[in-house]
Amino acid sequence: MGTVDIQRAGQDVGVDLAGVARLVADGTRAAFCLALLDGRAWTANELARYAGVAPSTATSHLNLLVDGGLLVEERHGRHRYVRVADRRVIELIESLAALAPQHSAPPRSLSASGRQQALARARLCYDHLAGTTALAITDAMVERGLLEWGSEPGRTCKGALWLAEVGITVPAGSRRPPVRACLDWTERRPHLAGAVGAALSAHALATGWMTRIGTSRALLVTPAGSRALHDHLGLPPAEL
Repeated sequence: MGTVDIQRAGQDVGVDLAGVARLVADGTRAAFCLALLDGRAWTANELARYAGVAPSTATSHLNLLVDGGLLVEERHGRHRYVRVADRRVIELIESLAALAPQHSAPPRSLSASGRQQALARARLCYDHLAGTTALAITDAMVERGLLEWGSEPGRTCKGALWLAEVGITVPAGSRRPPVRACLDWTERRPHLAGAVGAALSAHALATGWMTRIGTSRALLVTPAGSRALHDHLGLPPAEL
C-alpha cells in the first residue's frame, strides 16, 4: 500500500492516528508528558526548567499538546497551569514509555544519578505507585491471595478484607476498574493500578508510609512505611 493509499485509509475511518503520534514524537513534548505523569498541574516555566528549554519554546509546545487534546489548561489569576487531560492519555504515555528503548546514558552529576535511582525505586505514576517498590508490593499482594493477577486482574474477597483491616478506603460507586495492571516503564513488568492502586498510594502518602522527594514524583519509603509494609505484607526492609 502506497503513502497516498495509507493516508486515504486513515481518512476513511475518520482517525488521525498520525496526528497524535506527531504530538509525542518531539523530545521536548515527550519530556513534558512524562513529567506530568505525577498527576500535578505544572506551569510553563516549571516545565521549561525541567526540560531545559526557553519559556517561549515551552509555551509553543504546550499549545500544541493542549490543542491536540493530550493536555488541558487551568487558569488561576495570571497563572496558567497544564495537566494531563485524562486517564486515557496517561495510559498512552505509560504504554509508549514501556515500549521505548532504555538508554543507559550516564548521569551528568551525582544529583542526577540520585534522582534516577530514586525514580526507579519508588515514584508516582499519576495516582498510583510505580518502580521496584510498587512491584514488590504487587507481588506480595498476589502471593498472599489479595489480588488475582491473570488475564483479568481483580481484587479477591480476602483482598477486600485486607484493605478494610489496613484502613485503605476504595471509593464506592466508581466507574473506574478496581484493579488494573499498568506496565512499569522502568521495570517492564506490570504493577498495581486502578481504584485499588490509587487508594493504596493515597493511604501510603496520608499515613506517612511514603513521602515525596522534593518537588519530583520520586517517593521515599519512611521507617514507619518500612515497618508497616513488613507487618502487613511481609516485605523485608531491604527490598524497599
